[in-house]
Amino acid sequence: HARRRAAAKWGYCSAGLPSRVGPAGVTLPVVTQVLPRQQWQATAAAHERRVDALTEGHRTRRASGQTHPVEDFLFTYYSFTPAALRRWHPGPGVRLADAAATERAGWRFARVVGGAVELDHAAYLQARGETVRFVRELTHRTAARPMQLGCFGLHEWAMVYRLQQHEVRHARWPLRLGAAGTDAVVEANVLRCSHFDAYRFFTEPARPRNALSPKRADQLELEQPGCLHAGMDLYKWAMKLAPGVPTELAADCFELARDLRALDMRASPYDLRPLGYCPIPIETTEGKLAYVTEQRRYAARGQALRARLITACEALLPET
Repeated sequence: HARRRAAAKWGYCSAGLPSRVGPAGVTLPVVTQVLPRQQWQATAAAHERRVDALTEGHRTRRASGQTHPVEDFLFTYYSFTPAALRRWHPGPGVRLADAAATERAGWRFARVVGGAVELDHAAYLQARGETVRFVRELTHRTAARPMQLGCFGLHEWAMVYRLQQHEVRHARWPLRLGAAGTDAVVEANVLRCSHFDAYRFFTEPARPRNALSPKRADQLELEQPGCLHAGMDLYKWAMKLAPGVPTELAADCFELARDLRALDMRASPYDLRPLGYCPIPIETTEGKLAYVTEQRRYAARGQALRARLITACEALLPET
């Protein structure tokens, strides 16, 4: 089904294109589309322009040695470069005509067929098959869980709990309520963080206050679609599967991650108004309601991307 949907999207059929047999006699998905050079080059160029626009601020700041407490996260916590996101891949089952003489013929997992280039599906699955299966399982389980919207972004507050201004991660930016006021908010609320990669940055005094003690091994059991960090991580999973998933999906996940990071830091204890981020005061009832409204809206976007990522994973796996 995933491969038929992909063929319908591009408008190309698979007539006359053979199936292939991978390791241990496993039947691999067939090539379903052949894109003429003019079309795939135009698509790649459009993707490059899109990514250049999305990353322009970061690239400009990096060239001048400037830092940014919100947007740098997308390139430090997530270790993918703008250049990696910019590199266009069509995903499996797509053969790029007249590409054998281009640089992409030498890219990892590229397979040259006559004058064309396609994903070397067998080599890709041999190297990345376990990752594909893990991502499919994680996204499937996460998508199926009820959405939990009661965390109010307090993970960022727990990361600075009982620290002084000079000790916090973004020490150049003041805490809106000061250190004592920030600690009071943590103590007046229940921490409900279910995401290990957020929880692991809690200060030691904050960890016992969390309703859960998530571990890396709990990831499949705990991640849920209302979690901002689980939504941001869709970008990580899409990039980890490159070049096996269409890069347009990775770019869509990056846009969601960027928007979620902005929401995350607007609800954080930091005062980032000089950068144009209007605070969401989650220490108030009104702020909590505003946060949940935004959280629900972005979670819906995340669920749609999660469904696309599941479909992309299924398109990569051998037919059964």
